[in-house]
Amino acid sequence: MIAPAPWQLHGRAYAFALKTGHTQRTAQAGTPTALGEPRGARSILMFVEYSHSDVGPYQELLFIPGHYRFPDGRRYNSIGRIYVSSQDSVDNGRRNWGIPKDRADFEVDRTDAGDQVTVAVDGRPFCRLLLAHGGPALPVSSAWAPQKAVTLAQLRDGNMFRYTPTAKGRLQLARLKHFWADGEHFPALQPGNWALGGYMPAFDMTFPVSEITKA
Repeated sequence: MIAPAPWQLHGRAYAFALKTGHTQRTAQAGTPTALGEPRGARSILMFVEYSHSDVGPYQELLFIPGHYRFPDGRRYNSIGRIYVSSQDSVDNGRRNWGIPKDRADFEVDRTDAGDQVTVAVDGRPFCRLLLAHGGPALPVSSAWAPQKAVTLAQLRDGNMFRYTPTAKGRLQLARLKHFWADGEHFPALQPGNWALGGYMPAFDMTFPVSEITKA
């Protein structure tokens, strides 16, 4: 399936800003070595479940190590590791935005209070998460953030992809109660450095057409 940008997506998501170790942000980050080392105080971990997208429903686990200086001289957050449950999402994510998606199998046990998530490749689990959420859900929109904060960039196949997703929904507090990863497929984030995060029980998102330039 070929599904060009822009995409319209609906789903739910957890996001955590974490203080990670040097190894997790560099050797295990997954970003091209040409970008050097990431900067910024925190890395970002996300689990997303899309109920609607331009390639159908799918699940996603991703890691943003920090921000990097790109060939245009500016700094952007960049996705380093990302797994999705749909091959159509892999193929179109790479083509449309240069996002380094790989396919994996997701097992999600959902309750009213949270989610237990296991992600595997070839039948071998490489990441497990125990996620919880609660409290009031307040309106939130990416339009309230500076554009610089929500713009991402990727390097792929000699090109630089720059894109600014937009999203709106409701947000409540979330906790990462347990995390394990093998350090090969996904960064082995250090226990004890968890921060509170956010959970969006329902959001609407637009992934726009990328600005693509030679790197």
